[in-house]
Amino acid sequence: MQSVARSCLHCFRRGVPASLSTRLRGCNLHSVAEARVPTYPGHIPLTPFENAFLAVGSALMAFIDPRRGDMVAACGETTAGSTLISLRDAMLDSPEGRRILKDRPRVSSKTLDLRWLSSLPDNTFGKAYARWLQACKIDPDSREPVHYIDDPELAYVMQRYRETHDLYHALFALKVSAYPELALKAFEFANLGFPMTGLALGASVNLKQAQRERLWREFVPWAFKCGSSARCLMTVYWEERWEQDLAELKKELGLWDPPAGVSLPSP
Repeated sequence: MQSVARSCLHCFRRGVPASLSTRLRGCNLHSVAEARVPTYPGHIPLTPFENAFLAVGSALMAFIDPRRGDMVAACGETTAGSTLISLRDAMLDSPEGRRILKDRPRVSSKTLDLRWLSSLPDNTFGKAYARWLQACKIDPDSREPVHYIDDPELAYVMQRYRETHDLYHALFALKVSAYPELALKAFEFANLGFPMTGLALGASVNLKQAQRERLWREFVPWAFKCGSSARCLMTVYWEERWEQDLAELKKELGLWDPPAGVSLPSP
């Protein structure tokens, strides 16, 4: 067992690509999973032990290097558990959420008309999102696909969260550095409940002392209060909100801006 564990850990040290499947095949632990039939394109079935092993390994790698998007994604999927069921049920209880599950919209360069979004009035949500993408030099195609969630509908819920994460950034005009990212993770933990978003706050030890103290003194209380009282953002059909006034949208969803210091300058 120790030799197998070392072999799998070697996969993480070498740097696991987006799918992880190639190197996982080199580990004996995954022979059982490979025998199972995938339920959607890109699906990599895992046994409970494999899921736990990957959860621990990806969490460790994500903590060491938060820039490892593949490890953050793997940690999010393997620790999601019943959270995805709760979010799916919340979507089913919402008229917008039900339509999202039915239509399964995607957020990517293929589905977005960025030129049109940039042409919208300055006060609209669509213009705020286009402005945020340009200011932060973010590609809407940069999100990892889902691999380790067995149920196709729950896999879509996870993918939807992953692809709309940047929309939350745009709502609050949050920058993409570690400090504002942790503030947003705290908000997501309160609003959505993903364990990974709560675990991410452990990375605050890597901040400068003044930033860490202010994060816990000001931003985490804002995130928990705002996130827990706001509407579940997974039930919002964002693609129908591009032309909505940003201030009105925040008011409708029960959102307010974070403390100063982590947002992009006003246009």
